[in-house]
Amino acid sequence: MKTSALTESYLSEVPLLKRGKVRDIYDLGDYLLIVATDRISAFDVVLPTPIPNKGKILTLMTLFWFDFLKDLVPNHVVTAKVEEYPEVLRSYHELLHQRSMLVKKAKVIPVECIVRGYITGSAMKEYQKTGKVCGIELPSGLKEADKLPEPLFTPSTKAEKGEHDINITFEEMVNLVGKEVAEKLRDLSLTIYQKASSYAESRGIIIADTKFEFGFDLKTEEVMLIDEVLTPDSSRFWPKELYSPGKSQVSFDKQFVRDWLKEIGWKETEPPPEIPPYVVEKTLEKYLEALFKLTGKTL
Repeated sequence: MKTSALTESYLSEVPLLKRGKVRDIYDLGDYLLIVATDRISAFDVVLPTPIPNKGKILTLMTLFWFDFLKDLVPNHVVTAKVEEYPEVLRSYHELLHQRSMLVKKAKVIPVECIVRGYITGSAMKEYQKTGKVCGIELPSGLKEADKLPEPLFTPSTKAEKGEHDINITFEEMVNLVGKEVAEKLRDLSLTIYQKASSYAESRGIIIADTKFEFGFDLKTEEVMLIDEVLTPDSSRFWPKELYSPGKSQVSFDKQFVRDWLKEIGWKETEPPPEIPPYVVEKTLEKYLEALFKLTGKTL
């Protein structure tokens, strides 16, 4: 397996639409090309050290889930086979193989659709202060990483690069996108989470929480699942056999990087530090293990 990292992609013949925290997006007229780089972000900041092959892992996992969930919701993927891309992209086969998707353009719905099956992270902080999460009253006495009585839909606003997403109530989401769309996305998100988490548990992984993004197909106006789905970047994955509530959990996601940043006392107002090799290697190992456990695939 090659371990050279891709920090930024350059496709000189195709207009670059934007560089996100992880993905570079190119405009191909009727379609977009999404290229998953090996950049990694933590606390909404892109770190200077990439994780080799991370973009490939995210892409393979996302494609697996899009296929797994296609009976519940359509998605924006046209193809992920470089040989089926427009002619102008064929010469970039080595760069694009396994880390890119040709997708339909969509009118992006400006809300992160977060589902939480367990209480941790920002939800735990909010619960400790108010007894609620995104306006939803929860039972008293919940401990770190406890399973919630039922999965919660806790939307947030989509932040610009370098800014934090802001948790909002369902009523605030209704004000943003309308009642019909808000209810559809809530119900879809919970249904997707329940199907995916049941499957993941059968493979030894607890999906503690995850976020989905949706958009309207520009031609049919139907709601589509877009971006990445149920990856270690967009979810918290915990090994089922090591699950033990009341403390922070061992994880298959970038929590290892977050924990390292906390250990060294990094503050978000400071320039982000280079990630040491042992943290890079451990993070890659966790991502690869999650890929194999969930999909049976490896690089």
